[in-house]
Amino acid sequence: MTDAKPAELIFFCFMLLHSFVATLKCTSPTPESLFAALETNLFTKKLLRPVKSFSTPVNITVGITVVGIVGVDEQSQILTTLLWQVLEWDIEGLSWNEEECGTKRVSVPRKMLWVPDILIEETADEDTSPKTPYVYLYNTGHVYDAKPIRVVSSCRLVIYSFPFDIQTCSLTYRSYLHYAEDIRMIQGPTAEEILAESQDVLVTNGQWELKDIRVAPSTLALDVGSFSEIKYYIILKRRPLLYVLNLLIPSGFLITVDLFSFMLPTDGMDRSSFKMTVILGYTVFLVMINNLLPVTGETPLINIFFSINLTLMVASLLETMFIVSIQNNARRYSPVPHWLSVLVLEYLAVVVFLPRKRAITRTSFFFNSSTREPEQNYRITSISAPHLQHVSGDEPPSKPPLTPPEPALDELRNLSRDLLAIRLQIDKHFEEFNALKEWRLVSNVLNRLLFGAYVVFNVVSLIAIISVWIVSFSRSGLEG
Repeated sequence: MTDAKPAELIFFCFMLLHSFVATLKCTSPTPESLFAALETNLFTKKLLRPVKSFSTPVNITVGITVVGIVGVDEQSQILTTLLWQVLEWDIEGLSWNEEECGTKRVSVPRKMLWVPDILIEETADEDTSPKTPYVYLYNTGHVYDAKPIRVVSSCRLVIYSFPFDIQTCSLTYRSYLHYAEDIRMIQGPTAEEILAESQDVLVTNGQWELKDIRVAPSTLALDVGSFSEIKYYIILKRRPLLYVLNLLIPSGFLITVDLFSFMLPTDGMDRSSFKMTVILGYTVFLVMINNLLPVTGETPLINIFFSINLTLMVASLLETMFIVSIQNNARRYSPVPHWLSVLVLEYLAVVVFLPRKRAITRTSFFFNSSTREPEQNYRITSISAPHLQHVSGDEPPSKPPLTPPEPALDELRNLSRDLLAIRLQIDKHFEEFNALKEWRLVSNVLNRLLFGAYVVFNVVSLIAIISVWIVSFSRSGLEG
């Protein structure tokens, strides 16, 4: 027994150096005859790489077809795809005569052959696709292993330009254990062929569109050795129509309503309540669309867009409260300062395309000074008749008239004081009216000015965000 083992090892090594298996001989063109020959010459060597020498690598040709895009999980950074995977390799030295054995190819159980330990490096979950136990074996020794797989792979998703984003995910095929000198990965179909076939058979894509596929053979160099690998880059483009209809257009409607609310009169209705209602509606809208927005550590640009809109709405509410406060409390304020009146009514009014308005002139509606003493009024009211006749040019009578009795003089004095009080009240009323009117003119100019600033800031922010969207989208397309 001891002498027999070295002889068997020498014979085994001799077979490996010259041929992995010999040409099969079939006794008849029947399946039983062919499988009997395979059982004797091939199936018993399923633990060995099908090569003549240990130094000869096995060339594994890889081909894929994207059948479906199940989904993209932005929060978990996972891409789920359905692929049709094809692995091909040759069993060195295996062949049979088609006429002698009755067939050119035959399906054999995968477990009866040596199968390479090829995996997808980015796999993040178990493959739950249906198992296919058979492979094709050709009379030239060529093995054709095709099966559907469900790939749950990790992918770095960049959602900054959501919903106008383009994602690039890689699927790296390589051997789990064998180095490059044992198993060499060979590219099968070209990227253009894979893309064309995938777009023809793609049945499940949801909100994603298969934009492009790229292939890049490479070598992974580690301290223990190098691994041969092939990288497939799956480039996906999101269909943004759903998000435009459900996110951007409703948000644009609400911001437009808030914009035109500036045209509402501030004294005819409560514009502040209307704006608060719009803000409440926008807040409810943001809560409702929360499930449509991706949740990751990166903030998408659309969230910034919504935050800017909400900030503008709050700013417009504060502006309305300021203007309404000026108009409603103008009676309590002192007259408008001269510098403010000149700045707002003469200069800012021109900026906001309103006619230039000068400050209202404060005039008195009586002739005598309001601070005149009662004794002076009495003097005026007690002018004698001779003086009046002298002013009118008539001759004085020969006899001076009789002085009025004392009660009549008291009545005139009382009437003079009452007239003075009435004049003071009228003067105060017109001063308040002029101040109120001037404050309202100032508030109207400021309202128009703040409205213009609101429009300009809204338009500038919208253009800036759209520009960033376009740049990010173009950059993603170039990188993809």
